[in-house]
Amino acid sequence: MGYKRFEELPVWQASIELALAVYAMTAQPAFRRQRSLRDQMERAAVSVSNNIAEGFERGTNQELLTFLYISRGSAGEVRSMLCLLERMPALSNLESEILNLQSRAESVSRQLGA
Repeated sequence: MGYKRFEELPVWQASIELALAVYAMTAQPAFRRQRSLRDQMERAAVSVSNNIAEGFERGTNQELLTFLYISRGSAGEVRSMLCLLERMPALSNLESEILNLQSRAESVSRQLGA
């Protein structure tokens, strides 16, 4: 099945949901003192869907593949930061949300690698 718009791509939809979930978590009071980490996580999460969109809109398979690799790297960056958050005692009350986001980020990475 050929997609006419990047918004139709299941991986783009999953990456948007990942970004929304990251923003929901980083809006919590526990992140008030983690400004730079919060900003970096949000930027990386948004970068996943943006790179999928940019690659799709460029119109060639080679450029799409290039941007999908970049997008996968951003998903990995989100996963890495979630591993850090998981180890931070100040954020231990967010453990279930962090685990949920790790699962979502891993799913997006798998989809991008397929």
